Amino acid sequence: MTNYRIDCLQYANWSEKVFSQMREGGLDAVHVTIAYHETFRETVLNIEQWNRWFEQFPHLIFHGSTGADVKLARQSGRTAIFFGFQNPSPIEDDIGLVQVLYQLGARFMQLTYNNQSLLATGCYEDYDAGLTRMGRKVIDEMNRLGMVVDMSHSGEKSTLDAIEYSNRPIAITHANPHSWHPALRNKSKTVMKELAQTGGMLGFSIYPHHLKDGSNCTLECFCQMVAEAVEVMGINNIGIGTDLCQDQPDSVVEWMRVGRWTKSIDYGEGSASDAGFPPMPSWYQDSRDFSNIDNGLNLIGMSQEERSKIMGNNWLRFYDDSFGAMK
Repeated sequence: MTNYRIDCLQYANWSEKVFSQMREGGLDAVHVTIAYHETFRETVLNIEQWNRWFEQFPHLIFHGSTGADVKLARQSGRTAIFFGFQNPSPIEDDIGLVQVLYQLGARFMQLTYNNQSLLATGCYEDYDAGLTRMGRKVIDEMNRLGMVVDMSHSGEKSTLDAIEYSNRPIAITHANPHSWHPALRNKSKTVMKELAQTGGMLGFSIYPHHLKDGSNCTLECFCQMVAEAVEVMGINNIGIGTDLCQDQPDSVVEWMRVGRWTKSIDYGEGSASDAGFPPMPSWYQDSRDFSNIDNGLNLIGMSQEERSKIMGNNWLRFYDDSFGAMK
């Protein structure tokens, strides 16, 4: 059995250094955020930039579109890069852009980023009305094409609505159990159970605001959380989505939180006294530390087969099943 390694969410300040570290960490695939609040045209410009990186660093990275590309990455010693959006802003108010963006390589789209969108309700809103009429139509289109519905930043009702409505399994690419750390972004046991029962995937996040004890969270504590999640979801529906925001200036976290929707500063999961990116835990500084998670899971008693599923094989199965028209 091949043990694939997949990180199902990063948003780094992309560079040859970062791509080289992906290779040093043995990552076969990374799902990268290419839009937060960008319009369609701005997203296309980001794709243009990625095309330049693929041209500049073909020995390190290439554009992935199917599960087979993860296997090709392993065979060729490179990392397959899969595009995703943390907000539906790239489709603006035009459902036809879902197919256009799929054709340009997008494989994941969140229906919200913390706030209410045209499609669903974000986790920071006081009232969650669930999926909107447009949200249901967009899910239909995403299901038809093979673009994954991602509810990482969505409210409870919207997430449960999406799980129930979608005729293909959805993903929560980067979050942790709310019972372990009660961040607004973390997910309830109800969501976790429903997600698993429908074949969906949860990627565990290492972003400090999602961790018990924040930047001081220990590897053992994180791995014990993963083991407890197995008791809720089973071993086949969990993976890693580090939410690594490496080498980014604090101006980027402001863009992530504020976009263009407010004139005032919104600190999101931070605060006025701690407005920037929080430091990552000592055991996870960049992609070179990906094997630390495997080692930590080993130390708490997980088998090689269980660890291989969490470190990438579950995501690969999900990619095989999810990308492209239904077989």
